[in-house]
Amino acid sequence: MLSEITALAEKLAPRLIEIRRHLHTHPELSGEEYQTAAYIAGVLSSTGIHVTESVGKTGVVGNLPGVTAQHNTLAIRVDMDALPIQECNDFEFASAKPGVMHACGHDVHTTVGLGTAMVLSQLPEAIAGNIRFLFQPAEEVALGAKWMVEAGALKNTDAILGLHVFPTIPAQSVGIRYGALTAAADDLEIFIYGESGHGARPHQAKDAIWIASQVITALQQSISRTQNPLRPIVLTIGQIQGGRAPNVIADQVQMTGTVRSLHPETHANLPEWIENIVASICNTYGAKYKVNYRRGVPSVQNDFHLTQILERASREALGNEHVQILPEPSLGAEDFSVYLENIPGTMFRLGVGHQNRLNYPLHHPLFDVDESAIRTGVITLAYTAYKYFQQSEANHEEI
Repeated sequence: MLSEITALAEKLAPRLIEIRRHLHTHPELSGEEYQTAAYIAGVLSSTGIHVTESVGKTGVVGNLPGVTAQHNTLAIRVDMDALPIQECNDFEFASAKPGVMHACGHDVHTTVGLGTAMVLSQLPEAIAGNIRFLFQPAEEVALGAKWMVEAGALKNTDAILGLHVFPTIPAQSVGIRYGALTAAADDLEIFIYGESGHGARPHQAKDAIWIASQVITALQQSISRTQNPLRPIVLTIGQIQGGRAPNVIADQVQMTGTVRSLHPETHANLPEWIENIVASICNTYGAKYKVNYRRGVPSVQNDFHLTQILERASREALGNEHVQILPEPSLGAEDFSVYLENIPGTMFRLGVGHQNRLNYPLHHPLFDVDESAIRTGVITLAYTAYKYFQQSEANHEEI
């Protein structure tokens, strides 16, 4: 089976590069992936896969039935949206849309998903169970997975696979992580309410800017002394607004930021911990406050059993030298975690790094990929799906 999957992926490689370049040229922002979705639906339909459009707003679902309907259904999820970034590459296939760019590799994700569907649709007798391809919108704003789940995209599914490109891993290799892969990411908004006064007489006012600075400092210092250092937290205040004039003490400050964590228990306690610190500072200096803590997406926690299947399949398909076991998680976020709140799954890193060129990071206007990674992603997903159903059959026979 591996040789058949590899041969089909190799044969399809030129077509898949064409698809990726088309998607790269025509990026669409989160929730606006109408043309992308129509294009995906057309490619899937041409392979004989049953397609449902407008799932989770602009999402597309493709269903490929297995030999035996009673077997499990495995979902394969890829995302479609681009970023509000002006591309600085000068390729012929660079973004044709000003201010919008596939700077996070979702064009590659979509192409790998389509390639996997093309390969597996030509091997119907080899796949015992059903495969559901989820082409998800709005990952960059952490809404698309929620939309898809609410629309029933996971109905009757048993497990899910996902991938994300990674420029620090060389093309033709993959990175696999057991346990936490990405962080939970939440939004934080803090208002400090003081009292205005003359800049020359601070004792007659309550300086909201100075109090806000104490809050920021206390939050950062408290992480190192009140939180378990083996359970990391990153709290970043990325925006601060306050004051009306250089000689007037500010009566109000608004701060917004992001909070990242890896462990569910730490994640659950963060709102109370932050509010207690803000309250303590404000009470000390006679100010009032308001804290808005908005949950974003939880941490991606890869299922151990599925990650084992992925690792074994990757080693067989690519060779040990092309499989990295990642020693550390990322504090970036991924709404693939929303699916994992419903069914077990695993996500891997697809290496897209060039061997002899500078590799720019994700979300950079010069970000680019080594397109040989597309073939690697297709083989990895397709063969992992095959091995998943092999394992499911073995478990069924044991029972």
